[in-house]
Amino acid sequence: MPIYKPSELRSFGVRAKKSFSQNFLIDQNILEKIVIAADIQPGDNVLEIGPGPGALTEHLLKKGAFVWAIEKDEKLADALERLQTEDNRLHIFTGDVLTFSLDRLPQSEKKWKVVANLPYKITTPIIQKFITESERFSALTIMVQREVGKRMTAETNTSAYSSLTLFLSAYSTPTYCFTVKPNSFSPPPSVHSCVVHLQLHPFPFSFSEKRFFLMTRTAFGKRRKMLRSSLSELYRKEKIEKALKAINKNPLARPGELDLDAFASLFLSLESHTQ
Repeated sequence: MPIYKPSELRSFGVRAKKSFSQNFLIDQNILEKIVIAADIQPGDNVLEIGPGPGALTEHLLKKGAFVWAIEKDEKLADALERLQTEDNRLHIFTGDVLTFSLDRLPQSEKKWKVVANLPYKITTPIIQKFITESERFSALTIMVQREVGKRMTAETNTSAYSSLTLFLSAYSTPTYCFTVKPNSFSPPPSVHSCVVHLQLHPFPFSFSEKRFFLMTRTAFGKRRKMLRSSLSELYRKEKIEKALKAINKNPLARPGELDLDAFASLFLSLESHTQ
């Protein structure tokens, strides 16, 4: 059931722009499911990225949330003003979220929740901007391309399992919530979408994040090869085999066989000067 027909969107003086990769979510059922997936409660502080004409914004406000909406398109930002509540729970920022300073958000004892239906070409930089901010944000609930969502939430020993999976699981608990068909948007995108929920937590290890993720990216750069081969750019093969044995893993193991904790143990073993 659509909440806004394309003709109604035009009545607001807005239409999807190809230059902004805009696809407006118009399905009432999907909008309600996003609010449920994000666990929006009355009084929550919500940062909405890419609100468009405000279909999801309206649902968030009806739940009693305080919404800070960041919209790059000036016409869309102006159209959002019609949703302002009597108690002024809607705050609109016009600009690019990637250059938006998070320090502009009000200080609050209650952590923020991020909800986003954004152009898929900026999915990765958006995640990178927020994923390490667990002190300020409790969760991200985002619409992404279905294939990306599968990689974000994949299990070990599956084709979708990747360095992205490991990166996200190091900072969050990722959940694949549901699939969204193209006809839920106006105009319909060429691919299926999905909603993913990331419950944030601090990086759980005390070692260097930068070097650890260099190792995982290197490992999955040649995902079909054994780790002793794919990681040979960083470590000697003999050291890799010895490290795998030290953590009770097969010396012939491939990257897709190790979960986050196993990769962490392997990293510690490889970085140890006693190896």
